[in-house]
Amino acid sequence: MPSFDTVLEPNMVEIRNGVDNTAKEVSTRFDFKGTGARIEFKEKEKEIILYGDSDFQLDQIDAVLIDKLTKRKVELTYLDRSGKVEKLGGDKVKKIFKVKEGIESDLAKKIVTAVKNSKLKVQASIQGDAVRITGKNRDDLQGAIAMLKKEIADVPLSYNNFRD
Repeated sequence: MPSFDTVLEPNMVEIRNGVDNTAKEVSTRFDFKGTGARIEFKEKEKEIILYGDSDFQLDQIDAVLIDKLTKRKVELTYLDRSGKVEKLGGDKVKKIFKVKEGIESDLAKKIVTAVKNSKLKVQASIQGDAVRITGKNRDDLQGAIAMLKKEIADVPLSYNNFRD
């Protein structure tokens, strides 16, 4: 029975390159000279950490990061930028961005209900951090992909592991 997986996978290489380009620009920009402004990427924890001397400086680093990621065609919806600014001591501050990977349970349930409500002859089941969609023929699966792209447009879903 043909099937495919619906997943949420960012391109970590492009994110790494965007963070490296941001770090290079931060180290060479005149307005950051002599300050504690820097950026780090922890790949295992899937975190981007911004360090600066003030909230304004963090906003400037954030703007550079967004610019570099956009140029590398990384979807900004992969970043959870809702982290709070933390005081480190003195006048130093930091902010942590999480990189989202895997489909959360709320989104997985939304995908399953969208597939069920579509009246297509396919079934959806949650498989950890992915949603597997199975059907009797390829045309139904391709219709399901088209429907998901239209229904759930605010999240950059990708489709892999296509089996015949």
